[in-house]
Amino acid sequence: MVSLVNPASGLALRELDGQLVDEMGRSFPIIGGIPRLCETDNYTQNFGLQWNLFDSTQLDRPQSGIELSAQRLFAETAWSPESLDGRDVLEVGSGAGRFTKVVLERTNARLWSVDYSNAVDANLRNNGAIAPDRLRLFQASIYEMPFPDGSFDKVFCLGVLQHTPDFEGSVRALVDKAKRGGEIVVDFYPIRGWWTKLNAKYLLRPITRRMDHARLLALIDRNIDWLMATHRTLTRWKLGVLTRFLPIADIRYVLPKGLTADEEREWTLLDTFDMFSPEYDRPQRVERVADMFRRSGAAVTFAEYVDVAGAQAAVVRAVRT
Repeated sequence: MVSLVNPASGLALRELDGQLVDEMGRSFPIIGGIPRLCETDNYTQNFGLQWNLFDSTQLDRPQSGIELSAQRLFAETAWSPESLDGRDVLEVGSGAGRFTKVVLERTNARLWSVDYSNAVDANLRNNGAIAPDRLRLFQASIYEMPFPDGSFDKVFCLGVLQHTPDFEGSVRALVDKAKRGGEIVVDFYPIRGWWTKLNAKYLLRPITRRMDHARLLALIDRNIDWLMATHRTLTRWKLGVLTRFLPIADIRYVLPKGLTADEEREWTLLDTFDMFSPEYDRPQRVERVADMFRRSGAAVTFAEYVDVAGAQAAVVRAVRT
């Protein structure tokens, strides 16, 4: 069983009167059933907004043939469901819980899930009843997680690292929480060449990331229909290279098969907001991230691209030494 500690002091935490308290009396509130170890006013407020608003958009629905989250998790980690049975698994940056759901439904792992934003509330709504004896949720920073170093058999962090202020510091924080011989898997936005940032996303982000989040979302919502139509027209005319200059997520790759027209619109609206709203967006070269793992005390076992539903994800897998 993983113990809880005050991330600032390393002192053990215990639950008392609706709080987590250490022996020196320092405490953290438990609100809505979730321990909160950080200030709510932080750089992830956009993620809290999007995941509480679009809380079920990206969840797998096997009955409809939509299983992109499961495909992505198992393809990128190269883990089988059986390999997680009885393991202590740390998920960092869980959002609304798309991968939380997969782990709880398809494995018998004990899952410890952390997010810096109040998206943890959406995660609890989505997944709290699936396996309440195997899920512990925390609102905390990747740099100040309430677990002793060397606690976890498996650690994964998908879709998150590029949005943290210190990419290498985030890698180090993940490695530290793994046991010796424990596995760590991350994905991230890659730099493929000089052209990576030559698109609407990076040209407009200096403006959009400073906008009020609700105003930005409303602006995208008003324009998403003609942007989707233009994107599809350029693709049909084999001018897909020009879509990089449209201020919209690349719907050739982000939309899973089997969505209705309304679901495609919602998914695209979400992903476009996700492009333009984060405070940080720092793509990296794959080998550079692999070097970060090595400097953080992990042996890299894989540093390549992984195919997931027609798109390629930059992935690094490592083992703590």
